[in-house]
Amino acid sequence: MRKLIIPILLFSFISCKKEKMPAIDFRQEMRNFVQNISSYSRNLHPGFIIIPQNGHQLLTLNGEANGATADEYIQAIDGIGREDLFYGYEEDDVTTPNVIKEEAIPFMNIAKNSGLQVLVTDYCFTQNKMDDSYNQSAVRGYISFAADHRELDNIPAYPVMPYNADTTNINTLTDAKNFLYNINPAQYESKQSFINALSTGNHDVIIMDLFFNTETFNASEISIIKHKANGGLRKVICYMSIGEAEDYRYYWQKFWTGVPPQWLVAENPEWAGNYKVKYWDKEWQNIIYGNASSYTNRIINAGFDGVYLDIIDGFEYFEN
Repeated sequence: MRKLIIPILLFSFISCKKEKMPAIDFRQEMRNFVQNISSYSRNLHPGFIIIPQNGHQLLTLNGEANGATADEYIQAIDGIGREDLFYGYEEDDVTTPNVIKEEAIPFMNIAKNSGLQVLVTDYCFTQNKMDDSYNQSAVRGYISFAADHRELDNIPAYPVMPYNADTTNINTLTDAKNFLYNINPAQYESKQSFINALSTGNHDVIIMDLFFNTETFNASEISIIKHKANGGLRKVICYMSIGEAEDYRYYWQKFWTGVPPQWLVAENPEWAGNYKVKYWDKEWQNIIYGNASSYTNRIINAGFDGVYLDIIDGFEYFEN
């Protein structure tokens, strides 16, 4: 899920001619990328949580549900996120087609049976559909969030209490019984009002952004958010896109829109300001992890418990 943020300045991007790609195993390169982020971050912060979103085909070596599991990849992650599993694949508040569910659920079960937590985000706003979303995940042993805004910019008013809320301390991701996914705080008038809103809830896990507009959250602020209103401790996970570059991020250079680096490919036509990247390229990876100024280091220094990695399915763009 990319954030719907309108950049202050708009630039035109020079379209690139299609180039013949070298022989690259795009799926393994994405596995390698995630595994390296995991190894690097856990060396700095033991127990750091890694959750890739979508791209569930990476769980097996051949991308089939009956294939041999990609054990190194599975060992490098703590959970897997999946959007639109029961609602929202074709349209918000609409049931996901059976063919899509039947393809995805076996992979979710591979993750669950491998000791990973499965986090399902459905996009629905009718109360009975939200209830059904939570129930369908629960009977399968997944945890879920029924998002009533595709923009992931709010705390839904329904249900009043998070599904299966309790006072338990969340020591590992598998302890969690629910989560909140809110990565776009634009509707909040200040950073403090956003912190207050998150702190008054009882979700076991919160997935949020490193930034409030352009201002970074700091460790003392994240520490406050880690306390549930009912007294328990929760995990706070930071969203980070690794399969696309976003032109509203701190790392973006204005001249890239005219003279793009060789690893920057095409703008995503569905999400303005998001650009496909050759995610196996060392220059892009250096932005994401491996040095003191990298995105991952900023997240760790801000006190987050882990990262929620987006555009894991970026390999599909290059395969197609």
